[in-house]
Amino acid sequence: MFTNFLIGIREGLEAALIVSILVTYLVKLNQRHLLPRLWLGVIAAVVLSLGFAGLLTLIGAELPDGAEQIFAGTMSVLAVILITWMIFWMAKRARYIKGHLQGEVDQALMRGSWALAFIAFLAVAREGLETALFLWAGFRSSGEDASAIWGAIIGLGVAVVIGVVIYRGAINLDLGQLFRWTGIALIFVAAGVLAHGLGDLQEAGVLPGINSLAFDLSNSIPEDGLLGSLLKGLLSFTPQTTWLSFVVWWLYVLTTLFFFARTTKRPAPQMQLA
Repeated sequence: MFTNFLIGIREGLEAALIVSILVTYLVKLNQRHLLPRLWLGVIAAVVLSLGFAGLLTLIGAELPDGAEQIFAGTMSVLAVILITWMIFWMAKRARYIKGHLQGEVDQALMRGSWALAFIAFLAVAREGLETALFLWAGFRSSGEDASAIWGAIIGLGVAVVIGVVIYRGAINLDLGQLFRWTGIALIFVAAGVLAHGLGDLQEAGVLPGINSLAFDLSNSIPEDGLLGSLLKGLLSFTPQTTWLSFVVWWLYVLTTLFFFARTTKRPAPQMQLA
């Protein structure tokens, strides 16, 4: 549940902030009559993202076991690549998002009001498609049960609430620090998703080493026990871990944390919406 909650709140918050910036700028320009078209683009992006998540689920359910594992493993690796890129992109570019989006709005208004809907659609769809893919991968790696779904729903809901509260000016968050700490947490989540995806590819025979175990804690930490479920939800932990998954998990975490710490060494200025 925690894995999908964290994915939902972090990725959902990015989308919520994008929408807040666009709405705030339109209000500032005294163009409130164009808000319905902006919301039309946002809704279209949300529908596209939900459809993409449903398509991933449908494809995974329809494929035979071996092909399903190859598909799931490949999608998990792709999800980790995308989320890693986005973590670093946000760390470097967060301070410039407002100016970039406002510039796109200015250009859209010169081309025609419907271009604004397209700008909103592209901005939110990018976040939404990435979120759908990573949530799907996190759902598979942390346990396909109701708690994982609720974790994602609650995380997205909290993100929307935070976005609304920031837009209303009720709180003034240090977004640089927020993205920094959630970025660190997401690195550990991504490492678990990556290890789980490699495990799928090993089980399908695409990668070797399925029988070469780094450790087997099945007797001391049952996967369906309290501790096993907790570790699986937090870090996508499995009691039987191959050497490939074990080495890649540590290599990914240490390497990514090192470069992320260097990227965020200087705190970014606090982002303002108005």
